[in-house]
Amino acid sequence: MQLRPLATLAALALLLPTAGASPTAEGSGVAAASRAEDPKPAERDTSHFNLGKAGLALEGYDPVAYFPEGGGKARKGDAKFSATHKGVTYHFASDENRQAFLKDSAKFEPQYGGWCAYAIPGKEKVEVDPESFVVREGKLYLFYKGFFNDTRSKWQKDPADFVKRGDTAWKEITAKPLPEKKK
Repeated sequence: MQLRPLATLAALALLLPTAGASPTAEGSGVAAASRAEDPKPAERDTSHFNLGKAGLALEGYDPVAYFPEGGGKARKGDAKFSATHKGVTYHFASDENRQAFLKDSAKFEPQYGGWCAYAIPGKEKVEVDPESFVVREGKLYLFYKGFFNDTRSKWQKDPADFVKRGDTAWKEITAKPLPEKKK
């Protein structure tokens, strides 16, 4: 019995993984294992995130590398180890770091969408130097650093106050506008 081309395609489709299926560690190939997206990405407004011209968080730095379990140093990620979490794409220095991020993305995402933690209390979105950072109480804070200004050293004089005011300001910055009342 000879299968018709359409029937052959249907039979093959049963053997192939469906689009959007999560790759498994076994037999998924390098490309599938290197790139991942949250299985159920929740919608969020990414317009408040510091994503740069390339649409990439942290200018391509590995968010896990900032934390002790990732080495505790700012480290450039590699596009072959990337993941997208709720619409924001990150690069990682290793697959181990990418896996750690996928297990607990909220832990590793930078505070205030990756904007300068010193400027956020004033409701200003200021670019950062991805190598100027502090991990405090399990959270990643980034800072602007220029020739004449190092905001990290200023922030560290009273981090608790900056975090309190920054958290409040960030909620206001990211709050959805109230719907207009109909007249």
